[in-house]
Amino acid sequence: MKQYGAEFLGTFWLVLGGCGSAVLAAAFPGVGIGLHGVSLAFGLTVLTMAYAIGHISGCHLNPAVSIGLWAGGRFPASKLLPYIVAQVLGGIVAGGVLYLIASGKAGFDVSGGFASNGFGEHSPGGYSMVAALVTEVVMTMMFLVIILGATDSRAPQGFAPIAIGLGLTLIHLISIPVTNTSVNPARSTGVAIYVGGWALQQLWLFWIAPIVGAVLGAVSYKAIAGEAK
Repeated sequence: MKQYGAEFLGTFWLVLGGCGSAVLAAAFPGVGIGLHGVSLAFGLTVLTMAYAIGHISGCHLNPAVSIGLWAGGRFPASKLLPYIVAQVLGGIVAGGVLYLIASGKAGFDVSGGFASNGFGEHSPGGYSMVAALVTEVVMTMMFLVIILGATDSRAPQGFAPIAIGLGLTLIHLISIPVTNTSVNPARSTGVAIYVGGWALQQLWLFWIAPIVGAVLGAVSYKAIAGEAK
């Protein structure tokens, strides 16, 4: 239960910190942090939680990461479902807290997106469903390669959280214009349920693509490094 609690708390922080920066700070008049700041915020949530709870639960914070680690031989199948449930619940609770904060400002309206992921007319840059699908698959695949490589026993020890956090930052710098960056079904679900409508209708892509990408990442790492250790 401590592991599941850690995953809940860690995913809560990821969604509150990452999506919160997008909703509350990205466009703040005069000092908005923009795409670069939001990208860094997501990376910092993972980096800080990796040091805080990595020794408790492994700090997955992401159903796709848990599935990818299972596919890579690093995680038992028996823990997949409770980890995923804890992660999704953490994301939803964080989305609720963010909604309470954001709705304290006059004129707030979730129809503006509330940091939800989308494609087509709901893509920040107007990118198609196919572009969004390819982006999410490839970005998550590379994220798993980074995770598996940085946490391999043959890698330099103690630096994995930095590599993983910076990896997630880079992923956001690349893909925010395409999908608002998911690579994490719990992150997507955590805000989409408060938007409803189109965000829930398009949520399927942000479950399927990251999971497919995570498995491909595990397969790719095995191909270049042998069995993950």
